[in-house]
Amino acid sequence: MKRKVICVIMGGGRGTRLYPLTQERCKPAVPLAGKYRLVDIPISNCLNSGYNQIHILTQFNTASLHNHIQSSYQFDPFGGGFVDILSAEQTENGENWYQGTADAVRQNLHHYGANDEDLFLILSGDQLYRMDFRKIVEHHLETKADITIAAKPVLKSEVTGLGVMKVSDDYTIQEFVEKPTDPAVIDGLLISERLRESLSESKGKGDVCLASMGIYVFSKKVMYEALQTDQTDFGKEIIPSLLGKKKLVSYLFDGYWEDIGTVRSFFDANLALTDNVPPFNFFDPERPVYTRARYLPASKFNNCHLDHVLSAGGGLVDTGRMRRVVLGVRGVVRENCDLENVVMMGADWMESPEEAARHQLPLGIGRNCRIRNAIIDKNARIGDNVVLDPAGKPDNWQEGSVYVRDGVLIVMKKGVVPSGTVVQA
Repeated sequence: MKRKVICVIMGGGRGTRLYPLTQERCKPAVPLAGKYRLVDIPISNCLNSGYNQIHILTQFNTASLHNHIQSSYQFDPFGGGFVDILSAEQTENGENWYQGTADAVRQNLHHYGANDEDLFLILSGDQLYRMDFRKIVEHHLETKADITIAAKPVLKSEVTGLGVMKVSDDYTIQEFVEKPTDPAVIDGLLISERLRESLSESKGKGDVCLASMGIYVFSKKVMYEALQTDQTDFGKEIIPSLLGKKKLVSYLFDGYWEDIGTVRSFFDANLALTDNVPPFNFFDPERPVYTRARYLPASKFNNCHLDHVLSAGGGLVDTGRMRRVVLGVRGVVRENCDLENVVMMGADWMESPEEAARHQLPLGIGRNCRIRNAIIDKNARIGDNVVLDPAGKPDNWQEGSVYVRDGVLIVMKKGVVPSGTVVQA
């Protein structure tokens, strides 16, 4: 029987570190790079690797994700492919919500239809990277591993908060430490010179450790056995408990990878896409990133000064200045605005003049506005003569629809900012 690779994407918990972007949507459904969603990254990596049986596990605010998946990923009946959302559900065996990554997989074992020879590829739904998963699967089979963990080289000064591995030269994992803080412990986890020679990106950058990327390949039998326990999380419980009992192997990934788990990391990752040579390339024709086909017209800019602007379709900008801006689908910016370091997610529809007249303010940004270091969430309405700048505001500061977190100002989804509003130090 042909071996299948069953892909499972973790939708995450409540997404509290990304709040308020997750107030009305789960983490995988958060918009990215103007026209995509976070979930499009792992799905596209799976499809580009030839793996088309994909399950997404989530339980909070799933309506937006359901709509996106149904609109984006439709397969013909001959390839056997699907992208399926598995939300927490009450069954005869239990009524609990997912208690962690492992528990989420455990509660859905009856959905996978796995055979003994199959492999499970466990992925995160909130990371930005491009990986050919066939290589990690081949590595898993060649090393005869029970579990393979993708690892990213990280400077030892940056490992706090990550799961770090001590790996031998044959890729076997000798030790796994979750969020180390003791300098002596961290020094004992440094990568060997032999392994380091194979990593081009880490050369000349100081001492390096290998951090778990939260990407796992499990042999079916091993994963099912491990899930017979009451342990709820892969990284914190399952993986450490199997060390020394099963063969755990590391797969070294030497490319761009960004964990988009906080408002600041989300903001920085989006703005980095406006660089001359962005760290993540959406323009790779051999490995496209898939998303919903919207059939929008080209964005239109009237007498504007643009400097490093990334624009999705259907936008309209009428005079003004934009520097380091991501303009989302159907993003509207009216006359004489000045935007710098702004991620604008756009709107779900293009509003007619008659519809706009029924609201306090039309969709988009009004006239004569100055906005700095901000995220404008979907379907926001900002009036004329508005100034928005998070400088000087404390974390979790909020006034109306305006929220500040991680030094970034956020206009919340469907938020309304009246004309004349001034938020600045």
